[in-house]
Amino acid sequence: MHGKTSTASQASTGGHARHAETARTDRGNSRARPARSAVPVPPSADDRENNFAGQWPLQSFLELGALPGAVPCARVHARQMLWEWGVTELADVTELVISELVTNAIQISRADAHAAPVRLWLLADTASALILVWDASPLPPVRMSSGANDENGRGLLLVDTLSAQWNWYFPRQPRSGKVVWALIRPE
Repeated sequence: MHGKTSTASQASTGGHARHAETARTDRGNSRARPARSAVPVPPSADDRENNFAGQWPLQSFLELGALPGAVPCARVHARQMLWEWGVTELADVTELVISELVTNAIQISRADAHAAPVRLWLLADTASALILVWDASPLPPVRMSSGANDENGRGLLLVDTLSAQWNWYFPRQPRSGKVVWALIRPE
């Protein structure tokens, strides 16, 4: 592809992913070009505070079926994009946070009768990454208390521990689900 912006497309059913355009570094140029995302980053309720799309030069989008196989797909996608963008030092933590957020989104989507897809945006600059995960449920994420022997319930605690900041919001469109986001910075 020789440094051009790449686009791959697959059906979003059956756990397969649809990729939007992603930024790549031009040959001989150490600066990355921003990509034009086929699916815009969901605007927050207050764009003055959280203009996610405008401040991140590197952007990637992935739509996943609400199936357990979507979690490893999301992890591999994130690792590959961060490698391509030259910010591999963020890959391990980003993968863990994406695993938790996508798992939560899949669980709530599967509990819903519609089984809508889960959408992942990965935004980055040269020093940090921002993860946004959309699901169709209007229910906010809730930290669960878990005991020492519980197998579940620690996901948002892990997100809180590993990320510099995280939160969630409803996109502007009514009845359009929610977006949970996490900011990853080097330690």
